[in-house]
Amino acid sequence: MKLAAVMAMVFRRLRFLLMVLLLGGAVPHVMGQAGIGKRDQERIQRSKKKNDAKEVKKEEKRLYKRHLEHQDKATRKRLKRHKRRADKQGNTGHRDPFLQRLFGPKH
Repeated sequence: MKLAAVMAMVFRRLRFLLMVLLLGGAVPHVMGQAGIGKRDQERIQRSKKKNDAKEVKKEEKRLYKRHLEHQDKATRKRLKRHKRRADKQGNTGHRDPFLQRLFGPKH
């Protein structure tokens, strides 16, 4: 064989080997940039949920204020009084007076 033919064959094999190595090293980098990670997705979802809840609360407050604007003064005062009483009692609701609880009918 001629020296030129041998050199051409060696060069082709080296070029093929170099291309395989370069492409093999580039695959993990390409695959890693496919999207955002799970932790980032969860963080974004938490943030979105928090912002949505804030928006809902803000909208409810706006609607309640608009509702109050449509009422007359006596009704607004009554609503305010009942709201204060409800806030004071909390979520437990109505409770009978002490004497009724003590001497009232059992269930």
